[in-house]
Amino acid sequence: MRAAFNWSKKRLLAVLVGLAACSSPDQPTDQPTLNQSPSVRYTAKRVVLPDVPQRGRILDRHDSVLVDTRTQYLLKLPRRGQLDTLALGELLGWDSTTVRRRIADALPYGQASRGYAVQLSLTKAEAERIRRDSSATVPQLTLWERPRRTYTSPAAAPVLGYLGAEAQAFYNQAKRYRRGRFYRLRNGGVEAYYNGLLAGHRGYLHPLVDAQGNQHGSWAKDTAFQQGQDLHLTLDVKLQTYAEKLMGGRKGYLVALDPRTGEILAYVSGPVYQASTITAPDQAGVRTKLLEHEDMPLLNRPAMLANPPGSVFKLVNAAVALQMHAITPASAFRCDQSLVNCVHRHPPGKSLTAALKYSCNPYFYRVMQTLIDCVPDTLAGDTIAARHANLAQWRRYARSFGLDSALGVDLPREARGHLPTPAYYDKARRTRGWTYRSIYSLSIGQGEINLTGLQMANMAAIVANRGWYYTPHLVRSVGGSGPLPRFTQKHRTLIDSVHFAALVPGMVAVMQRGGTADASSLSDVGIKVAGKTGTVENDEGDDHAAFVGFAPADNPKIAVAVYLENAGFGATAAAPCAVLVMEKYLRGSIAPKRKRWEKRIQNRARREEY
Repeated sequence: MRAAFNWSKKRLLAVLVGLAACSSPDQPTDQPTLNQSPSVRYTAKRVVLPDVPQRGRILDRHDSVLVDTRTQYLLKLPRRGQLDTLALGELLGWDSTTVRRRIADALPYGQASRGYAVQLSLTKAEAERIRRDSSATVPQLTLWERPRRTYTSPAAAPVLGYLGAEAQAFYNQAKRYRRGRFYRLRNGGVEAYYNGLLAGHRGYLHPLVDAQGNQHGSWAKDTAFQQGQDLHLTLDVKLQTYAEKLMGGRKGYLVALDPRTGEILAYVSGPVYQASTITAPDQAGVRTKLLEHEDMPLLNRPAMLANPPGSVFKLVNAAVALQMHAITPASAFRCDQSLVNCVHRHPPGKSLTAALKYSCNPYFYRVMQTLIDCVPDTLAGDTIAARHANLAQWRRYARSFGLDSALGVDLPREARGHLPTPAYYDKARRTRGWTYRSIYSLSIGQGEINLTGLQMANMAAIVANRGWYYTPHLVRSVGGSGPLPRFTQKHRTLIDSVHFAALVPGMVAVMQRGGTADASSLSDVGIKVAGKTGTVENDEGDDHAAFVGFAPADNPKIAVAVYLENAGFGATAAAPCAVLVMEKYLRGSIAPKRKRWEKRIQNRARREEY
């Protein structure tokens, strides 16, 4: 009985498969069809159309081409025998130092064997010289050319990324160096994130044909040919290049965006390296240095590294405290350094504006304490439950700033950051009875709070907009169709706009006489800056410098976040970099008053290059 049932089942399945392979010639060609006559059989085919899509270009916000597919000229040096480097230099128009440096950069390590195939990238003019004279001057040279992604500017390496198919040499080097670290450092940038749109796709037909080759409809919908789409970035390449000169070889990041749109104007991860390094065939030695460098230049810091924000987080705490009615703009607290140290002497914080101006740590200790230790009537007598509820509410409001979650920027591998929960402290302190004193570091942006550079810049944009933001993004247009739809959706925090307005006078005062960043004022050129400095305590070395701000304060067009690791005070290290970027963007040039200042920062950035 079972055998008969299985036989019938198999026969029915065979009939269904046979019917699925057939099509009636009377059916429309764009739909899968069935033939009523089992005697006629058709074959399903997939025909590839001859057109091959050209990969799209990547351009900046002013349509300057940053990446394009162009002909690359490669010179392959002989594996064996002595190379006459002097003659090669004369042929190419290079001096002897340049020849030795170029060959050294092409070797993956200093003592590479003589048999290693060295390839040097040439310009078109240099390639023409090789074609004309190499056989007589320097024999055994091989010149060849191929289409490759070409970077027209050295800037924006972590944004542009690379095409995976052209980065195989880098992958192999990275895997040999340290496999786990390779996965953390891997960053394909917008080349990887928008790969499908950049690459386009070929066209395909799906005909059903009979034994004579005649077409009878189609078995699937045809796929139209799609040319690769250009990406128009939000970056200003001139501003990006300028910001990278300020960062140089220092560890840290600088993110500048337009708060009105969420468009990222500059995105710097330090130490800085050239965009073409990862895929260039003659940069194996440079890639090895990058992989081995203790400062990890290949780490995309603004997106992938979350750090304690320091005193800049006082802006969030103040906004949440105002929303929860823990304080008012007129609240005053004494600078009681028995609670927590203040790094400098200052007048008393008689209001929120004064407390922000002087960045008074004891003031914000009291602000957070008032918020956490508040016991509502519904929880009278249960202080433990009240603290848990208040911390959970604080976190709920803070998360509405886009914290403790990936913002959704158009780059791979974005970190979430961290905001602690009551359960986190229950586990960490091994008791539900923890007190405010054991978590007070939250009040000054230390302890268990971690933010990425993108979140820091977005935080500044939220204050600039008085409570709303667009998701930060790097592509303003795909072809001619604008950005991805999610980047046009406005997000609102849970904080009322009036409370953000109460923060701005204090941020403006920071940049005025007596404020923590008064030396970085741009009032001489008529630009009112609103900012907040931060100095992040570091138990393993020098403190980290932080700054967030926007300008002009009354009509913000640019918001900037700067974080310099082991650089000391935010007022003296991070704030100057931020205001120079603001001035460069808003005015197009730097006032003579700050030229010496600018040169000093750039010289220090160059000294610390790897």
